[in-house]
Amino acid sequence: MCLLAALLPISMPAGAKTSLLNYVGQCVPFARAASGIAIYGDAWTWWTQAAGRYQRGDIPRPGAVIVFERTSRLPLGHVAVISRVVDPHVVMVTHANWSRQNGERGHAEQDVTLTDVSARGDWSAVKVWYRDMDGLGSTIYPTYGFVYGSTLDNGSRAQPAPELTGRDPDYVGALIDSYVR
Repeated sequence: MCLLAALLPISMPAGAKTSLLNYVGQCVPFARAASGIAIYGDAWTWWTQAAGRYQRGDIPRPGAVIVFERTSRLPLGHVAVISRVVDPHVVMVTHANWSRQNGERGHAEQDVTLTDVSARGDWSAVKVWYRDMDGLGSTIYPTYGFVYGSTLDNGSRAQPAPELTGRDPDYVGALIDSYVR
């Protein structure tokens, strides 16, 4: 992962072990490094850019990137990488630049609860866990869907980062978080 190596030294102390989870910055470079999907530009543009290059859909899979639409709260959109599928309407994501940690945004978060709240169950609207308030947010965010790591031209598969998910994610907690709305 050359891109990951190029990004991490900016936010890590000298001599620290390179880790995806030590990343501090925007969601796009993080999602690219974490998923292996080579798309550039603002987060909301990933869906259109993926057309004809990568498979897209509305079913979550580990390593896929969920693309948030641009809204007044997310003027550049947002991208997050699916780390675990808990059930058909609850997943865990690993992403950057969402919750505040130590008073600042930009930090990476691993295995964060994301819940499908769309009327059709197609992941077109989601709620996201906020570390800031230690709970599932009340805002509903529109999404385009998932970009998968398989390319359309030759079928090659992007390699997600090994740190995409933790050893012991809290599946029960994720389900409780999502159903106590």
